[in-house]
Amino acid sequence: GFEPGQLASWWSRVGAHLLDGVVLLLVLVVGVALIVIAATASDVAGVVVGIPVGIAIVGAYIAYGGYFLARKGPRNGQTLGKQAVGIRVVRDNGQPIDIGQGILREFAVKTVLFGWIGGTFVIPPLLDFLWPLWDDSDRALHDMIVNTHVVRVEAPTGV
Repeated sequence: GFEPGQLASWWSRVGAHLLDGVVLLLVLVVGVALIVIAATASDVAGVVVGIPVGIAIVGAYIAYGGYFLARKGPRNGQTLGKQAVGIRVVRDNGQPIDIGQGILREFAVKTVLFGWIGGTFVIPPLLDFLWPLWDDSDRALHDMIVNTHVVRVEAPTGV
């Protein structure tokens, strides 16, 4: 098991979530700006730029968490937000996070299951978000589903 001092605090998880949201918001803003600039030039340019940029934005939202969590070495289990606050996701079986596990955790379970599907009922995403506050192992519901914990890292270093 994990010792309480190793587990990430709820506030560090919230901070990481907010920072990751800022990164994804920047991707969206830059993408939309490119589409608007192209569309201002002409309708054809708007379509020619809009379709691939739109696909890239959707791809970024799907792959962001999985890509960064699957980095090799000491950054494994860290999105940019988690890296900034000094926490990382670890699998309960001790294996490194791979891209499939990362996309499953960050996109399929957190975003689709709790965000989009659960969000229509309001309570599931709220419970997922608050669950670490009273769980003995500081896990959110999505951690339980995909068998992960979020822990503090010893000494954050560069990207």
